[in-house]
Amino acid sequence: MHGEYKIPGGKLVVVDLDDQDGVLRNVRVAGDFFLEPDEALAAIDQALEGASSDTDTAGLSARIEAALPEGTAMYGITAEGVAVCVRRALTRATDWTDYEWQLIHEPPQSPALHMALDEVLTAQVATGRRAPTLRVWEWDSPAVIIGSFQSLRNEVDPEGAARHGVTVVRRISGGGAMFVEAENTITYSLSVPASLVSGLSFADSYAYLDDWVLNALGDMGIRAWYVPLNDIASKEGKIAGAAQKRVTADEGAVLHHVTMSYNIDAEKMLDVLRIGKEKMSDKGTRSAKKRVDPLRRQTGLPRGEVIDRMIRSFRSRYGLAEGRVTEEEMARAEELALTKYSSEEWTARVP
Repeated sequence: MHGEYKIPGGKLVVVDLDDQDGVLRNVRVAGDFFLEPDEALAAIDQALEGASSDTDTAGLSARIEAALPEGTAMYGITAEGVAVCVRRALTRATDWTDYEWQLIHEPPQSPALHMALDEVLTAQVATGRRAPTLRVWEWDSPAVIIGSFQSLRNEVDPEGAARHGVTVVRRISGGGAMFVEAENTITYSLSVPASLVSGLSFADSYAYLDDWVLNALGDMGIRAWYVPLNDIASKEGKIAGAAQKRVTADEGAVLHHVTMSYNIDAEKMLDVLRIGKEKMSDKGTRSAKKRVDPLRRQTGLPRGEVIDRMIRSFRSRYGLAEGRVTEEEMARAEELALTKYSSEEWTARVP
């Protein structure tokens, strides 16, 4: 069995092993990490040899840490990262490069249709009828997107939303509220087979699926990092927030979507989001004129250019063919946008 795991913020770990009657045998760990002394690598292999194949990540990590020689220095590798790689090998996880990725980047669409497209496209990936997909969103109107389990009345000021022409929709993933405007945010979705994150904990899957965009930001001169559970930040503060939804039908799939702040109008956001007032106050940013603009300020690039560079970065790493929403997918999404995502029953399902 073979497993690979790029440790977020670190290096690639590769594990080859056999599972013989429920026991790990012939374990060999390799990768482009740095490790001192040399004997530490053999100690890691030996620590894993003979372990039960159903040992979880924590148990495997403990075995490795207990076996490391005193004074071991690890750079770009961690005991947990090796353990995750072992679990990925055992569960026959796939890798980014195992797929022919598709890009969907279409003209502006309504908030309700975006919610529906996420559901439809991810379900298609779960059945194998669609290749793993990167979808970049364009908005035809300002919106607040609340998490699946958030209280509508606690999150949104209806008068503020009406005053600014903001549509309120509820998504299928958890997490917090997002305030978006057409030219001031960058939103994208990854609809991926469940096997891509096989062997990863829920928290680790966030870091794993965000790693490509950290590299893309790095290519633009922004040193960004993952902040558990679902944020991307730089020295200037939070850049983006992510959310996920697991689809368990058929082969399974994961929806991972991210909203990035390009140049948000904080005054408007605070007038629409109730929770935002408290959060922003805690950060000392109650100035009505303040804008939240980490990507615009740190890159100095137009929004469209930032998106283009992100797409090029993804394509250079994993390949990315131009794709489209099929007629069948769009028909289903339009139906869901009308009957589900535009309905009061769904939007106010947690009042």
